[in-house]
Amino acid sequence: MSKRHISTINGVEIFAEFSENGSVFVPIKPICETLGIEHTAQKQRIHRHYILSSTEVTVTSVAADGKSREMTCLPLEYVYGWLFTIDANLVAEPVRERVADYQRECYDALYRHFAGSMKRQIETNEAEIAALKAVNDALTAKKQADEAYKQAQKRLDKVRASRLDNAPCLDL
Repeated sequence: MSKRHISTINGVEIFAEFSENGSVFVPIKPICETLGIEHTAQKQRIHRHYILSSTEVTVTSVAADGKSREMTCLPLEYVYGWLFTIDANLVAEPVRERVADYQRECYDALYRHFAGSMKRQIETNEAEIAALKAVNDALTAKKQADEAYKQAQKRLDKVRASRLDNAPCLDL
């Protein structure tokens, strides 16, 4: 695994471990320390969480002091969900509103995703209904035009037939 900087949270650089297969694992301890929450409590919470516990890994990495340390990590795609589960009331006062703002963004993103999907479905249904109505209107107009064409053709045929009729005709 290789270690790379992926983000800076409240002035603290966050590093992740990149595996050979492209997976990215983020240690939770530096994030906890940055947010002012207890790392061990979050680690226990992750252990109890049905989904997060199945994704957690322990990675040995060289810390800033040059010593190897075992770190509890989550795959990058699960870190955002874990942050969403943090109780903002338990976060240090200076960062509480930032955590709450992040969680509000999560709520908004979830709403936009699901409501947006529903809205897109409604818009698609309405567009399909409008298109079907247009097809129906065009078909009705075509039938009327075909009938008008037939009537006009009959009148033309009648005029042509009368022109070819040499018999005298008296219309009184």
